[in-house]
Amino acid sequence: MRRRTRSFVGAIVMIAFVFIYAPLAMALADSRIAQTPPLVQSVLYAILGLAWIFPLMPLIRWMERPDRDPA
Repeated sequence: MRRRTRSFVGAIVMIAFVFIYAPLAMALADSRIAQTPPLVQSVLYAILGLAWIFPLMPLIRWMERPDRDPA
């Protein structure tokens, strides 16, 4: 698969993941995090804001892999 095609497929998968992750993170924040002290809230919001990166890193690496040489 060419890099351009991988990038397209990866972008679609990332968008789908964010559409699923965002409501889950918002529901968690609304139900549990809102009841914690403000300092804890700040830390938890930062963690939720960055947590989507870890599951998507293998996908991003796959998307950025160079094309194979046709020779």
